[in-house]
Amino acid sequence: MSNLVIVESPAKAKTIKKYLGKGFDVVASMGHVRDLPEKRLSVDIKHDFKPKYEIIKGKEKTVDELCARAKKSEKIFLATDPDREGEAISWHLAYILGLNLEDNNRVTFNEITKNGIGNGMKNPRSIDIDLVNAQQVRRILDRLVGYKLSPFLCKKICKGLSAGRVQSVALRIIVDREEEIRKFVPDEYWTIEASLIPHGARKHFTALFYGDENGKIEIKDEKTAKEIIKSLEGSEYTISNLKKGKRKRSPAPPFITSTLQQESSRKLGFQAKRTMKVAQELYEGLEIENMGAVGLITYMRTDSLRISEDAIKEGREYILKTFGEKYLPKEPRRFKTKANAQDGHEAIRPTMPEMNPEKVKNNLSSDQYKLYKLIWERFTASQMSDCIHSTTQAAISAGKYIFKASGYTVDFDGYTALYVEGSDVEQEKEKALPELKEGMLLKLKSLEPNQHFTQPPPRYTEASLIKTLEKNGIGRPSTYAATISTITAREYVIREAKVLKPTELGETVTKLMKDKFSKIVNLKFTAQMENELDTVEDGKCDWVEILKDFYGDFEKTLEKAKESMKDVKIELEENKTDLICELCGKPMVIKRGRFGKFIGCSGYPECKNIKKIINKTGAKCPKCGGDVISRKSKRGRIFYGCSEYPKCDFISWDEPIDEKCPNCHKQLFRKNTKKPKIYCATEGCGYEKVEENGKS
Repeated sequence: MSNLVIVESPAKAKTIKKYLGKGFDVVASMGHVRDLPEKRLSVDIKHDFKPKYEIIKGKEKTVDELCARAKKSEKIFLATDPDREGEAISWHLAYILGLNLEDNNRVTFNEITKNGIGNGMKNPRSIDIDLVNAQQVRRILDRLVGYKLSPFLCKKICKGLSAGRVQSVALRIIVDREEEIRKFVPDEYWTIEASLIPHGARKHFTALFYGDENGKIEIKDEKTAKEIIKSLEGSEYTISNLKKGKRKRSPAPPFITSTLQQESSRKLGFQAKRTMKVAQELYEGLEIENMGAVGLITYMRTDSLRISEDAIKEGREYILKTFGEKYLPKEPRRFKTKANAQDGHEAIRPTMPEMNPEKVKNNLSSDQYKLYKLIWERFTASQMSDCIHSTTQAAISAGKYIFKASGYTVDFDGYTALYVEGSDVEQEKEKALPELKEGMLLKLKSLEPNQHFTQPPPRYTEASLIKTLEKNGIGRPSTYAATISTITAREYVIREAKVLKPTELGETVTKLMKDKFSKIVNLKFTAQMENELDTVEDGKCDWVEILKDFYGDFEKTLEKAKESMKDVKIELEENKTDLICELCGKPMVIKRGRFGKFIGCSGYPECKNIKKIINKTGAKCPKCGGDVISRKSKRGRIFYGCSEYPKCDFISWDEPIDEKCPNCHKQLFRKNTKKPKIYCATEGCGYEKVEENGKS
């Protein structure tokens, strides 16, 4: 008889089987096998919120196979992922297989490597019921909110809507930002830029007007700017004060789940869902030449910055060998984990620091290589020396006024030789200044006034939204990908050039939630609730009491909302059309069904007339002259095709526009990148221009 090891995925099973060898049968449960059924609440509210679990539809065969293998096995090990969700899956498997919860049959692997699996198998434990309860209380709480609130939203707005404990708060954050943008009133301000050349030098540098000896002067209009420039006529420009210094820049810590999602969005353009899918593949194991199946990174759902001593040692050895002694700090770097972090696992790092991305590039897909490279570089750079700058700040006197200039030079690149952390906002680049001395006379090359207007706060990107959710303690990093996917799938939010913009539907849902369920979408309340849920994992709080405290108030609020909106139906402008039903003469409206939007008669159910929605772009097909329409791929990406398909096979990821090329008079296209551009696709033409009023 062999020992049975149950994991979640076939890829993980294959990698682990390689290391365990003979005497072990490694099989996959394919994720959860038991859960709350989808089509009903399945929570007994009157009896301490007892969940009514069932075998997930379609998993019956998997469960039968697991039971059959378990009967033939000498010992069973539950090796699902090392987190709350994994613990819950092991608990459900133990129930189905009739295992004793007190037995030491639970093993966890922080990394799918020989050492990681060996250590896990040497240290089996019993199932952590506090971890299981932490997952259960979240699952039940989200089920209560979703199943009680969603029907209310569907009845008052339109079918197909949903609400959720975390998704509704995430949506509110996006909607609140949109309201800020609408209400924003730009303020005019001016700057004065002096282009100056040091005595005997050829290259100029730029200094900005600061003020006078009494302090900074704000220039609000053109008149003031011109008055200052006039008063500067004939003035000598002299360096009145010069400060030189050194500045150290330290590397960012290795990734945790949230920072991986943010940086992957910034640098790779990956959505959070895509990042986590690829990270899971890197963790579970991939076929590497001359090595077989091996996990390349540690577990990717973590909020800890802890790094094992072995990994630090291996990382430092690689840095010394590859970059040299200057790039290796005297002492290893250790990073402090946030106070409310679980600290159950290490930070996300390569399992073998010496395995640089180029060594495995040929064995990885494009996405796997890009993400592994990002993780590897971030970890390696985190153990490298500081970057050192020489900084210069110059104050320049001109008449009664002062200009200022600053710059730096890199004395030692340190960790930046390998990796520089991305940013959500475009950083102004400091330029190196020429050699300057106090009292030096400067020649004025030009003096230019520039008009500016204050800008509204930017719309959220996935990266900045995740950062905001984490900062406010909303949800947990492992839930962010699912949260963003839900609000986009429900069409509460659309993506435009990487930013998240709320739809009318999203704004209407948020307004209703703020009016009637203010607690549910209150950031502080949600964060406080999250902290309470964490106490269950620590064994400090009874999960049933948390549910009782929440549900009593929630139920009263829901009943009050139903009563106050008894005869109210909210109509959306975006649902109206100018079409008239040819069968009954009533207006046609946009509706939502199981398979997306369609046009239906407002006289339903008496009149059941329906039509497909065709999204015309206004452009004509460059092949046949038909209408160009926008469509969505299976992955939700927008593409463009001819309305005459299949007669015409024209298709394009870039949008054809109703404009002809000024050079060759052929069709022009719009590429919706960060800076949208118009271009001609005709071979040999080469016409293109940046779109001034781009979509963003």
